[in-house]
Parts: sequence; structure tokens; C-alpha cells
Amino acid sequence: MPGKNKFGFGPLEVPPAARRERSVGPMGAAVREAAESLRETTDAKVEQRRRNAADAKAYREARQGGRILATLRVEEICTDDLPRDRLDLDGVAASDEMEELKASIRSRGQKEPIEVYTDDAGRYQLKKGWRRLTALRQLFLETGESRFMTVVARADAGQEGADRIAHYVDMVEENVIRQDLTFAEMAQVAIAAAADPAVEGTDPDAMVGRLYAALHKMKRSYIRSFVFLLTTLDGAAKWPKSISRNTGVDLARMLKAQPERAGTLRRMLESCATEEDQTAEIAAFLATGQKARRETAATQDARPPRRETREISVGALRVTARNGECRILGDCAFADIPRDRLERAIRLFEEALADTAGPRIKPLERP
Repeated sequence: MPGKNKFGFGPLEVPPAARRERSVGPMGAAVREAAESLRETTDAKVEQRRRNAADAKAYREARQGGRILATLRVEEICTDDLPRDRLDLDGVAASDEMEELKASIRSRGQKEPIEVYTDDAGRYQLKKGWRRLTALRQLFLETGESRFMTVVARADAGQEGADRIAHYVDMVEENVIRQDLTFAEMAQVAIAAAADPAVEGTDPDAMVGRLYAALHKMKRSYIRSFVFLLTTLDGAAKWPKSISRNTGVDLARMLKAQPERAGTLRRMLESCATEEDQTAEIAAFLATGQKARRETAATQDARPPRRETREISVGALRVTARNGECRILGDCAFADIPRDRLERAIRLFEEALADTAGPRIKPLERP
């Protein structure tokens, strides 16, 4: 048969060896489970570290952007870095509006956070929320309750020189939107920002455009009028908040037209003992200035019109022409010319003018 060798038998067929079934023993199972657990734990730790890094980055960005709320003690917060955007702080602290705010905080707690930033010394400086902070301080002094010892604040960690002007903008933005600031107060902020050595630029007029860029240009014009007015008065107005918009604009316009009267107005305002006295003195000053302006205008209107002169030469004659006058000068002896000849020359002159000038030239009456 095929496949047999010469000895007459074929190759031996060896049956395949039976595969030994081996099951995992207790020790192997334990090692395998430990390896899988270690791998899962390692993966989880890597993922947790990645999440922690992302959260830390998001927190730093949020903190730099002033989006983190913190509970601070009221005595930790200073208010001496930025000049406040309200001129009469004592009056605001004792006002009926402050009492209403305190009643709201007493019954419902602080609902809106204040805003602070850290200065170069690491202290918290107030940016927004002077009324809320003042209300909490007053409530703690009045009641002694510990809940009024802390304030919820949004902390901004950045306080570089380039961001200094942004703190001024943030300070006034809330009150400007609520239309709670007078034009005198807004002008005072611009003056203070221009005098701040940490802010680039020393022109209060230009500072108005940087601080109040979101306002309508007409409102910025009013603020600039008050900037000029307060700068000119140099503190003589003891109650600048009481100066209305129209009065302030009129005063600024008058002082620009009559700068020599600024000293008079300063002396008038320095002598005022009450807000009513100041209002009366300003009204009297405006009335006097308007009267002087009307008299000046009337005097200018009463002046005779300026006589326009024109000079021409015709041959040897020199002619000077004015309104209502024509003068002819020359070496000729006009008195020796016969009357009829001189009259004929003048008549021809008159007729020539009548042809070009129209009815303005009245013809001479013929004898």
C-alpha cells in the first residue's frame, strides 16, 4: 500500500498528546486581580491629576478675573487706595437710603457681593460696594451680631499699574449704570484719576473719555464742563453735588468766556455758610454775567458799521471810494474848471455808475 516502506509497514501514527487543562489557582487569581486593580488605580490617578490641573488653571483664571466669591472679615477690607466716587460720604452714611439698606441686610442678609482687589502690600482694597460694606459695619456696631462681621466679596487678585485705570472704571460703572452719581461726582473721579501717579495720563479732560467711554457723548460733554468748573473753582464750592447739570454747564461756559471773573466767583462761594447760600450766590453770579453779556452785545450792535475803503488810480487821478463817499485827488486845479464842464463830467460819471450799480445810485436832479 502507498506510504509503506520496504519492510512492509507504514509510519507509526502517534496520537496527539492530550492538552492539560490548567486552571488559575488562588495565588494566580490574586496576583492577576492585583495587577488589574493597580492598572485601574494608575489610570484613575492620571485622570484625577489631569482634572486637578485643569481645575487649578480654571480657578487661577477665575480668581484673576474676579469671579471667585470669598467670605472676608469687614475689618480686613481697606478703603484708602481709590478715592470714592461719592463726594459726601458722611451724608450718604447717615442718609435714609442707608437705613433702608441696613434694614434689608438685617432681615434678608447680604444679597449682592462687594468687589475687592489686593494692593501691592497684599491688603484687600475696596473697589465696589462702599454702601454695602458701610451698612455691615454699622450693623455690627449697633447689634454686635457675628453675622455682620463678615462680608461676601468678589476678589480680584490683579493690581498691576496697567490695570489701575480699570479699577476706577469698575468703581464708577455700577453707580453710573444706576444713574446714582451726579455730574460733579463723576467729574471729581476723573480729576482724582488724573492726579493718581499710578495711572498713565494727567489730563482730567482726557480721563473722562477713558473712564466714561460707555456713556453718550453728550453726557461726557457735561462731565467735562464740570471738570473745568471744579478745577477752576479749586475747592471753593463746598457743595458741588447741589450744582445742577444746566447750572454747571452755564457756569463753565461763562468762565471760559470771561476767565477774569473766576476769582470773583471763588470769593463769593468761599463766603457761603450753607448750601442755600451757595445756590443763591451762583444764581446772582450767572445773572450778573448774563446782564454784562447782553450789554456788551448791545454796545457792539450800536457801533456804526465799519466803512469799507477802496482806492484806485485813473491816470493822474487817485480815487478813494467809501460808502456814501467818492473822493478824487489829483494835480489838476478843479476850481478853475468851468462849472458847466465840471458838471457835465460829473453827470457822465453818475450815469456810468447808474448803468452798473442799478437803483442804488440816485441820479442827480437836472437844473
